[in-house]
Amino acid sequence: MNEPRQARRWRVRGRVQGVYFRASTREQALRLELDGSAVNLDDGSVEVVAAGPEVALGELERWLRVGPPAARVEVLERLEAPDAGQVPAGFAIG
Repeated sequence: MNEPRQARRWRVRGRVQGVYFRASTREQALRLELDGSAVNLDDGSVEVVAAGPEVALGELERWLRVGPPAARVEVLERLEAPDAGQVPAGFAIG
């Protein structure tokens, strides 16, 4: 039986731009078989949107609290997420 597809959206603040954060997030998401995106925002934060099984989303959220080795995550904020059906397949970085 397939687990229902959920969606989550986070804003990650701290030293998260210029430290391979988006590409590392993409690697984690693909490993977890999640769809979504990671995008740099003008304020220096990164917005991550992901869709897939709840267990995988929880694993990604735990990873986002730390990020890749060069990052320093200060705040991980969960925001209102889009409907899971609105998240395109694959994982884009921008």
